[in-house]
Amino acid sequence: MANEEIYEKLKESVIDMDADDATDAANEALAADMNPLDCITYGLSEGMQVMSDQFDEGEAFVPELLMASEAFDAAVKVLTSGLTEDEKNATSNGTVVIHTVQGDIHDIGKNIVKTMFEANNFTVFDLGRDVPTEEVVAKAKEVNADLILGSALMTTTMPAQREIIELLKEEGIRDNYIVMFGGAPVSQAWCDEIGADGYTDTATEAVELAKELMQKKG
Repeated sequence: MANEEIYEKLKESVIDMDADDATDAANEALAADMNPLDCITYGLSEGMQVMSDQFDEGEAFVPELLMASEAFDAAVKVLTSGLTEDEKNATSNGTVVIHTVQGDIHDIGKNIVKTMFEANNFTVFDLGRDVPTEEVVAKAKEVNADLILGSALMTTTMPAQREIIELLKEEGIRDNYIVMFGGAPVSQAWCDEIGADGYTDTATEAVELAKELMQKKG
């Protein structure tokens, strides 16, 4: 079977939200000695982009997005099963630490963003909600993160986003991370004011911006 056909099978398995089909297609790819990263890029990620677009357009909803992500993850596990840890890291688009800021217990938006990053083959460490600033920075250092993402859903918790930037500066490691913030009261102006690297309105845009910022950072 030609590589293009297997890419299409991988793509369709994600769109169909079918983890079994995704696993079967991934096994076919391994049997054909295809490159795992190419399979993720030209097959699975293409399917997830379709789902992302449908989500943004109101044609797909959170449950569908989660099922598509499960199909994506099932195939990735098969494709990367024979790789070393270093090789697995090489197939990842980057390492993300995500959280809802200290004092804030809202996490629906954060969970959607997490799903979108996982579905675009980022390695994601989700710290949950109401996370102390020091814990966020410590985790970023521990996992050698590329990106720190923080959500605030209340005006009263927005200052915690500034505190993350300030702590990174105090420790002399601000330039080590791309820092992106979001949430209902958060704006581009606020992110500019506190010195964050990025802000977006939607989960899909967050992924695209993260990729752009990582390319610029090199």
